[in-house]
Amino acid sequence: MFSRVLMTALAAGVVAGVFLFAAHMVKTTPLILHAEVYENAAPAETAHATTPATEDTAPAAEAKAEPEEWGPDDGFERSAYTLLADLLAAIGFAFLLVGAIAMSGRDIGWRSGLVWGLCGYAAFFVNPSFGLAPELPGMQAAELQARQIWWIGTAIATAGGLALIFFGQKRALTAIGALLIVLPHLIGAPAHEIRPGGVPAELAAEFAIATSVITGLFWLLLGGMTGYFYKKYES
Repeated sequence: MFSRVLMTALAAGVVAGVFLFAAHMVKTTPLILHAEVYENAAPAETAHATTPATEDTAPAAEAKAEPEEWGPDDGFERSAYTLLADLLAAIGFAFLLVGAIAMSGRDIGWRSGLVWGLCGYAAFFVNPSFGLAPELPGMQAAELQARQIWWIGTAIATAGGLALIFFGQKRALTAIGALLIVLPHLIGAPAHEIRPGGVPAELAAEFAIATSVITGLFWLLLGGMTGYFYKKYES
């Protein structure tokens, strides 16, 4: 069983990860690079606007001399790190998916794998996105740790709720499952201070739509491939 789970997760994760990388390179990465132009321009404009002409500019010069946070260079290095991140994420999600399938004890093929993929899409993207929409660099956001905690809690609650709805034998369990799905939104996602941002609304909307479509296709592919390979490595 362990070798079956391992081989299924690796095979499905690699296929879906390569697709995710290609989709990112074609659609979302150009949007991110475009948004970074606004992100990098905003601090310079703010500093220029808030520094009087007669003020001593030495502190500003010292601030400019501070080293920037490390980041991969544009081009091959950035693409390589994107590929690595997409592969690791896809394989990780594949392990979660195949583990849930194995625990359910149900027979599965690529068609039923699509349903599992849609459930993963709902748990890890759709429901969390109602509270925390996909964000471009330079967009306003709440504190990172608070967002991470809320996102993880929402994903776990949604996955648990879907499990109770699909596998629960009693109406009470179905009701509890539905409550788990909406509970994170009753608590509320981390809020941030509303203030003007530098990223155009059209760019942010395009990124949100592209991310939603790509992530949905990724989960369908991951679910289908997981079902296919799980059946293939049955013997």
